[in-house]
Amino acid sequence: MSRTAAPKTQEQPMLMLALGWYSVAGCIIFALSILIADVVVPDHDWIADTISDLGAGRYEFIVDIGIYAFSAALVSTALLAAHVHLGDWKWSLGVLGLALMGLIVFLIGARNEYGDSDNEGFVIHIYLVYAIGALMTAIPALMAQGAHRAGWHYRRILIGIAIVWAVSAPVFFFLPDSIDGIYERYLGLVSFALVLTMARLFIKRGQIQR
Repeated sequence: MSRTAAPKTQEQPMLMLALGWYSVAGCIIFALSILIADVVVPDHDWIADTISDLGAGRYEFIVDIGIYAFSAALVSTALLAAHVHLGDWKWSLGVLGLALMGLIVFLIGARNEYGDSDNEGFVIHIYLVYAIGALMTAIPALMAQGAHRAGWHYRRILIGIAIVWAVSAPVFFFLPDSIDGIYERYLGLVSFALVLTMARLFIKRGQIQR
């Protein structure tokens, strides 16, 4: 009788590089979509008006492209973290959190409930925003210890992101409408920092193993 060979379990550097570079690209695409919409959308004030305002109306497809690209970047980061598992149950929760956050960002774009005073049916936009707020604090905190295995600086960066987000995000709800647009863009950069930090970790790992 022939004995079945045990399945090989090893990291795939090309997969890590492909997903890692897409995670970077997703952040860039989202940022570019916002910049383009800032110029194209008439009577838009990027300091006072939020990204949600850009996501409604005639030119909503511009920001929607960016939202979907960033959603896919979060899913790519989750796939990377699942492929290269660096921690214990906390890392696993972080993987699930990244995947869930990717789904939530996608739903925000797909539901199209922002910036247009939508009040038909059950509006879930604000609850999705709250969920992102909680996940953006929890994910880097959960994954910091595991990321330390790839370099001590990753742990510090992820803890820093968790702290900055936890302190900064609630402030948004108390800001006057005249400046909440630019503050929301600042929070977007913090979320980019999470994805880009994880992407760099896996890209470096893929380059070493290639």
